[in-house]
Amino acid sequence: MDMDSFELGDLANPRCYTEPLDIGGCDPVLLRAQLRMMLLIRRVEEKIGDMLAAQKIPTPCHLGIGQEAIAVGVSEYLRPTDRVFGAHRSHAHFLALGGEVTALMAEILGRDAGCSRGMGGSMHLWGGSVGFFGSVPIVAGTVPLAVGAALAAKKDGESAVAVVYLGDGAAEEGSIHESLNLAAVWKLPVLFVCENNLFSSHMHISLRQPSNRVARYAEAHCIQAATVDGNDLVVVSRTSDDMVAAMRDGGGPRFLEVVTYRWRGHVGYREDNDVGVNRSTDLTLWKRRDPIRRLVDALTMAGGWDNHAFHAMDEAVKTEVEKAWQQAETAPYPPASALLDRVYAERH
Repeated sequence: MDMDSFELGDLANPRCYTEPLDIGGCDPVLLRAQLRMMLLIRRVEEKIGDMLAAQKIPTPCHLGIGQEAIAVGVSEYLRPTDRVFGAHRSHAHFLALGGEVTALMAEILGRDAGCSRGMGGSMHLWGGSVGFFGSVPIVAGTVPLAVGAALAAKKDGESAVAVVYLGDGAAEEGSIHESLNLAAVWKLPVLFVCENNLFSSHMHISLRQPSNRVARYAEAHCIQAATVDGNDLVVVSRTSDDMVAAMRDGGGPRFLEVVTYRWRGHVGYREDNDVGVNRSTDLTLWKRRDPIRRLVDALTMAGGWDNHAFHAMDEAVKTEVEKAWQQAETAPYPPASALLDRVYAERH
């Protein structure tokens, strides 16, 4: 493979982009709120990982530790009336929109208090009140749904937009290209967010693609696209803000490729080994691009923030997560009748 043909350049090099973020011109209050959300997502997923290791969770879980800046940055400028769709790794997408931690934990445990009433598990999340219209394990399965939601919003004359998260592996599904084409032809307000963590499930993109830049697919369909460092909260937020604003103004679809790296395997709690693939060397380097650490370093350098403030925030988040887990663990299971009642619609 001719690596010179790979277009991401330094964005795919874990030795680059490790410095503190450039937060010039940013609202420090907003940054601290975003930092807390990233911390919340990470501590939730770490808790899930611990419980998976302890065999206390019955459902498969796909963790996105290390990718927190994406969901937080994209969600910042969305409204509850927007229509957001996840994939199979969507804990962060749900939480960043304001989904309740207890509802997520309860769903993972199959309890009635779960966000999908205990019927979906980790990969079937729902948060209609915060604009999260669902996640599914079918690769690229929600992409056409988001295009349909964008069409509905446009026909209703609303300023709502649709957002759909997909991975670099999902970009190899045919439905992606059909969706990009339809969104472009009808100028639909849908934002495609590709979390390019380079590995699909367990095969590096260099073994699957002639280029490692997924945004080229969008450009082939005449959709305006951007490829950015997915571990830079500020860049993700600003780019998302610009794209969503343009979509609300009738500018048609947008495609945002965010380059990142998950710290855990494709599924489960382990870090290095992923379906027989050992990522230990690269993983050590990618952890230097930790989106949380880079923001903390930037806030500290700017003044008014220190290790004590970070520790206090982190401890409060850990307490919230532990309380949510305990509540979820003691919540009742759905009644036996729910197996049919919540799958089949009643005839009226």
